[in-house]
Amino acid sequence: MRKYSFLIMGTACLLFGLAAGCSNTSTSAVGRTDEQLKTAVKARIESDPQLRALDLKVSADADKNKVTLSGTVPSEALRTQALQLAKEVRGDLLINDEIKVKVDPDKVTRAEYTEQLAGEERETATRSGEKLGDKVDDAWIHTKIRAKLAGHGEFPFGGINVDVVNNNVTLRGSVDSVKEKAEAERIAKGTEGVAQVKNLLVVKKHG
Repeated sequence: MRKYSFLIMGTACLLFGLAAGCSNTSTSAVGRTDEQLKTAVKARIESDPQLRALDLKVSADADKNKVTLSGTVPSEALRTQALQLAKEVRGDLLINDEIKVKVDPDKVTRAEYTEQLAGEERETATRSGEKLGDKVDDAWIHTKIRAKLAGHGEFPFGGINVDVVNNNVTLRGSVDSVKEKAEAERIAKGTEGVAQVKNLLVVKKHG
């Protein structure tokens, strides 16, 4: 009976690599090379139609039981979904997350707007000479106003600076007409979450 028990244990080790006596079995020996692990993870992620369309990149190191996911998704929810699906391939799989979330400013809701997105928006604003407060709301409002201004072809790129602190917006820079100045203010005031707008835009003198 003891010999028969050992035989069963050995068979289990060979098939699953999980029995108590299998500590010397490497992760890569449990049925997957780097390429096989990569293929398995990519197939699992692409079982989701939305993620399949995004064509996320997967690299794998079977010896380290690790995969790296990279690429761009339009929402935090899809990023989380990709990570969860990858984890389903193997419960103890180590995942290096290099997925970037690039939202459509016209569609992103406040609930979907994360600290990470706010941090990226602050960096962009700083490079443009704009000031943002520490609240996520400030970065979200800036994102929305910037997207709306960009959608109006009459506003020259970089002609208007948008500062947002404590939900209060200050418009700075120059525009070509009184009409443009009023339109920029209207856009800012019509943005969800804005408490107050200070319009410091200067109308260029044409001569």
